[in-house]
Amino acid sequence: MEHNILIIGGNGLVGKTIARILQSRNPDITIFIGGRKGGKTERDLKIDVTDPNSLQIISDKKINLIILSVNDQSDHVLRYAIHHHIDYLDITKPTPDLVKAYAIAGKSDVNSRIVFSSGWMGGIVPGLVNAISKNTQDILEIKLFVYYSVKDLAGESSAHFMAENVSVPFSNYKNDRPVSVRHFLNKETFDFSFGIGKRVAYNFDVPDLYILNKVERVPSVNVKMTYSSKFITWLLGGFQYIRLFDILSLKERRAIFSASGNGDQSVFEIVVKNKIGEKKLSLQSTKGQAELTALSAVLHTEELLRNPHENHVYFSHQLHEPQLLLAQLNAYETIHINTPS
Repeated sequence: MEHNILIIGGNGLVGKTIARILQSRNPDITIFIGGRKGGKTERDLKIDVTDPNSLQIISDKKINLIILSVNDQSDHVLRYAIHHHIDYLDITKPTPDLVKAYAIAGKSDVNSRIVFSSGWMGGIVPGLVNAISKNTQDILEIKLFVYYSVKDLAGESSAHFMAENVSVPFSNYKNDRPVSVRHFLNKETFDFSFGIGKRVAYNFDVPDLYILNKVERVPSVNVKMTYSSKFITWLLGGFQYIRLFDILSLKERRAIFSASGNGDQSVFEIVVKNKIGEKKLSLQSTKGQAELTALSAVLHTEELLRNPHENHVYFSHQLHEPQLLLAQLNAYETIHINTPS
């Protein structure tokens, strides 16, 4: 079967990385790149997610799978994929947009694979939770700790998301009840692996909060993040405590979060607690968060191409056998995973 894959947002940092990894591992597939400005080759398609009329070219090019790596807030691409029975993988949505899109898909007559993969680092956290836990029904609490390096190469969308949402309350979950919190408050000290050591981490919103509680039915879920710079971590916590973000303009907030280096490691740690005790998984991407997010998207894509999953609405971790996902990540040369007993 011919595989024509379209990456919308393929000219961005993560989109380019997806294209590179996917093509290198699957040289026989045809990859099209969608962007607002189009391009110079027949595989560069002019697509603007804010203009539904621009999507007709997807059918014209006989696209089998759409990978969305730009935030489509109006869900035009999702609706097009559902209506035209095209497989769809979205790695971009912040929690409120994900909840809305999931509801749209759930109410639709779906005749393709619709996959939401907007959790942390391409939606792999729930899959890794399942890899270190025999039964999610026994889990009492999950904590995700994120280490973000200011030297990492980050895309513009990450800065814009934080600038737009830093003052917006969000929910973590305690005993199956949502608890309204704000970014960079409620500090907790955590001892990170890979030589990082003890760091103060603060509230951070990722879609895994929603997915782990509402889909995997884990009663308590908490996510905290720390920056590689202890000063920046402390400063952001102070800004939030005195509510300075509330009075800054969007442009000023974007300036605060727009720093991007030339590349550095990205680390996250999952702590799973049950009645017996706790288990921990630590993951390091030596080439940073863009590489890991793109690799995750590629693994989801390859799973859709390889196996005949039924037409249905999925979260990406639901496509995978957990131990196989863990093994595939561990096999990638720039990914290191520790699972101490």
